[in-house]
Amino acid sequence: MSISAVLQQPLKPFIKIAKEGVSKDDAVSLFKALSLPILGLAIFLLLWQVAAQNIVTSLGNFPGPGEVYNQASNLVEEHRVEREAVQKKYERQRERNEKKLAKNPDAQVKWREYKSRITFFDQIGTSLITVLCGFILASLIAIPIGIVIGLSASSYQAINPIIQILKPVSPLAWLPLVTMVVSAVYVSDDPAFSKSFIVSMITVSLCCLWPTMINTAVGVAGVSQDLLNVSKVLRLNWFTHVKKIVLPSAIPLMFTGLRLSLGIAWMVLIAAEMLAQNPGLGKFVWDEFQNGSSNSLGRIMVAILVIGFIGFILDRLMLMLQKIVNWDKNAVVR
Repeated sequence: MSISAVLQQPLKPFIKIAKEGVSKDDAVSLFKALSLPILGLAIFLLLWQVAAQNIVTSLGNFPGPGEVYNQASNLVEEHRVEREAVQKKYERQRERNEKKLAKNPDAQVKWREYKSRITFFDQIGTSLITVLCGFILASLIAIPIGIVIGLSASSYQAINPIIQILKPVSPLAWLPLVTMVVSAVYVSDDPAFSKSFIVSMITVSLCCLWPTMINTAVGVAGVSQDLLNVSKVLRLNWFTHVKKIVLPSAIPLMFTGLRLSLGIAWMVLIAAEMLAQNPGLGKFVWDEFQNGSSNSLGRIMVAILVIGFIGFILDRLMLMLQKIVNWDKNAVVR
C-alpha cells in the first residue's frame, strides 16, 4: 500500500460521496461519524466545567475549559513575543555591523548568538526529540534480541526470566541508577548533549523496549511451518531466512510491540523529565507546580492536553507506518 493510499483511507467515505452522491445510508453514516464525536466532546466539556466550578484548591478554582483556553493563548503569545524579541536583536546587530562596515570596509565585525528564553513550544520539541531518540535506541536493542529468542527456544528460556523481572520496573526506580552511571561515564568539557537529555533518553529506552522485544519474539516464533519448510528446501542461509521468511511474517506483531513501546515511552518521558530536569514538557509541568501562581493550574492542564494529543498523533503515525509496510493489507488494525 502506497503512502498516498494510506493517507486517503480515512477520507474514503467523503470521496465516495463526492463521486457517487449521497445515498440515505451514506447520509446516516456520515451523520453518526460527525455527530457522535462532537456530542461526546460536548458532554466531556460540560462535565469538566461543572466539576471545575466545584473544586477549590489553594490556588483557586480548578481551571475549566475557558481558563485552559486562555492559558493556551498566553503560551502561544509568549512564544511569539520571545521569537520577535530575538529577531529584533539580530536585526539591530546586523544594522550595527552594516554601519560599521560602511565607515570602514576593513573593520572587524562580530556576530553574537542570542539565547532566547525557553518557551512552551521549545519544550514540546525537546520532549519529542528525547522520546524518539529513546524509542529508536530501544527498538535497535529489542528487535534483534526478539528475533534471536524467537528463533531459539533455548535463548528464550535463558532470557525470559530477565525480561519478566525487569519489565515491571518503574522509571522512577531506574532514574537514580541511570543518573549516577551517566554522571560517571559521560564526562566531557564540551558535551554534545546535556546529561539531563542522556538520562531521560536512557530511562525511556529501559522502560519501553520490553513490548517490542516480546511481541517480536512471539511473531518470529509463530512463523508458519509451511514457510519454514520452504526455507529448508531452498537451503537459505540464516540471514536470508530471517530477511525473506521471518521478518515479513513477524511484522504485524512486531508493529504491535512498537506501538505499545512508543506509548510507554511517551508516558515514561514526562516522569523522567520531571526528575532529570530535562527541559521538556515534564519539566514544564514540574516548574509550574513549583511556581504556584494563579495561572499554574491552567497551564498544567494545557500541558496535559498537549501530552495526550501528541501521544495520540504518535500512535496514529505508527499505525500509518504499519499499514504501509505490513504485507497483509486486509488486516484490521486499530
